[in-house]
Amino acid sequence: MLTTERARPDGIRTRPNAWRFAVAAVCFGAFMGQLDASIVTLTYGSLRTEFHASLAAVEWVSLAYLLTLVALLVPAGRLADAHGRKLMYLYGFAVFTLASAACGVAPSLVMLVVCRVVQAAGAAMMQANSVALVATSAPRARMRRALGVQAAAQALGLALGPTVGGALVSTLGWRWVFGVNVPIGLIALVGGHYLLPRTRARTRVARFDWAGLGLLAVATTSALLGVSAASGLPVPAWAVALLFAVAAGAGWGFVRRQRLAAAPLLNLDLLRVPAVAFGLAGALSGYLVLFGPLVLVPVVMTAQGSSDLAAGAVLTALPAGFALAATGGDRLLPHSLTDAKRCLVGAGVFSLAMAALAVAPLTTAALVPILAMAGLGLGTFTPANNTMIMEAIPAHSSGTGGGLVNMTRGLGTALGVALVTLALHLAAGGGTAAGARWSALILVGVSAVAVASARLGPDSDRAATQRAR
Repeated sequence: MLTTERARPDGIRTRPNAWRFAVAAVCFGAFMGQLDASIVTLTYGSLRTEFHASLAAVEWVSLAYLLTLVALLVPAGRLADAHGRKLMYLYGFAVFTLASAACGVAPSLVMLVVCRVVQAAGAAMMQANSVALVATSAPRARMRRALGVQAAAQALGLALGPTVGGALVSTLGWRWVFGVNVPIGLIALVGGHYLLPRTRARTRVARFDWAGLGLLAVATTSALLGVSAASGLPVPAWAVALLFAVAAGAGWGFVRRQRLAAAPLLNLDLLRVPAVAFGLAGALSGYLVLFGPLVLVPVVMTAQGSSDLAAGAVLTALPAGFALAATGGDRLLPHSLTDAKRCLVGAGVFSLAMAALAVAPLTTAALVPILAMAGLGLGTFTPANNTMIMEAIPAHSSGTGGGLVNMTRGLGTALGVALVTLALHLAAGGGTAAGARWSALILVGVSAVAVASARLGPDSDRAATQRAR
């Protein structure tokens, strides 16, 4: 029972819309992942008071989670391809739920950080398989819509995080920010057991590439620490340069290891497929643009005298537009529009929004429509982008592909936060307004990368033909 995927009940498996139940089960994980990412920052003040810690120390509650998640997404997808995506997803939710309960009773900041590392390991097992489970459960004609629903669940978690976190911290205390995951996790475990299909196509792994995992972890961790350190942490310049050098060296070592290993962690041939390579570049750019304003707007509004509640209300326009486009865009856009063209339309819309952010007055009246426009563009871009990637990846490697997609999302999230923070830090002498303009210009440049990826990546039909060959 612990090592074998259980079949769904016949009453569910034989229903024509059984794939919808599978997508609904996956949405629990998508929702919880983004809720947890956006809710924890609301606990910083309470953690500093209770544990008598500095802000730099408290930030490790988020940083440790993010670094672990990014490092483990591809390995978790690789293991899922070999041993079963449903099995790995359910184990991930079990680990995530137990670790959440442990976070809620942590007696010290150090133990809380350790529990967050374990929680991130469970989240990696879930997130590496979420896109793959949707892609292998939904009919091909419905894949884009299914991935749109999954993206909307992420946007909903992102939107509710600040509101739910603020309410929990102010009423029940910071420990319930983690405790709220427990009942939702138990519901998701039961739902996943009955609603998720067993894995049909698997890739057998003779041995696990531990050396590749170590190099990947060192490369991603050093790169993110380097960007974070350059964003204003009290770290000497030589240490920042060393971190980037270590990241480059470990990245080169990882690529070389994957070319020579008998059972590589990542099949580099996947990255030679244009739909995958350009699609991943677009996914990273899209999530960077999504999370950049989530850092920028509260800083700008609070500097102008607005409350945290007002800033949170304005920010809701971004994930709300994302969710609206991700769920309804497939009905409104022409069915003849290919995934690559949908990516181009979406990237064009959020590029215009970022350009407006760079020149418009940063007032509530201007920010709400700009953020809503950015959300609509991202909600159109993301499902089509993910579909283009997953249709170009063989079914037996869909867990690895899903891990790659989610790893680029995680990197985009981290870079969105770090680059905006870096721009605000470097422009500190010119005030918040100057930092905001430089941040917006960075987001405009990243949007241009997303437009280029949509222009250069093949459409889904040609990608599927490449995969078949």
